[in-house]
Amino acid sequence: MPLYAAITYTADVDWTAPEQADEMAEYGAFSAGAAAVLRGGAALYPTSTATTIRLSEKGGDVVTSDGPYVETKEVLTGFFLLECADLDEAISRAAEIPAAWNGAVEVRPVIPMG
Repeated sequence: MPLYAAITYTADVDWTAPEQADEMAEYGAFSAGAAAVLRGGAALYPTSTATTIRLSEKGGDVVTSDGPYVETKEVLTGFFLLECADLDEAISRAAEIPAAWNGAVEVRPVIPMG
């Protein structure tokens, strides 16, 4: 069956903070309910922990900057890897992810590597 990335975009929060415990429990409930199709995933630390890199050309010097590439209201906060029969099933499952209620979930097919 094909794999789909369900990429979450929400407010930029620290998911390890105690005030996020209730919402993290909702994500745990989603994970438990989607166990049959769930193949992986992770929450990301806030964008303040990010490092953006650029190269002027292939093999060029690496230039780094702190933080995300751009500032936005909603940021990439995590992903789930879903193995579903088709896009319709992946969308149905992604609609159960808490990020869909207060942010957005992007569903994208995964290209197998190797």
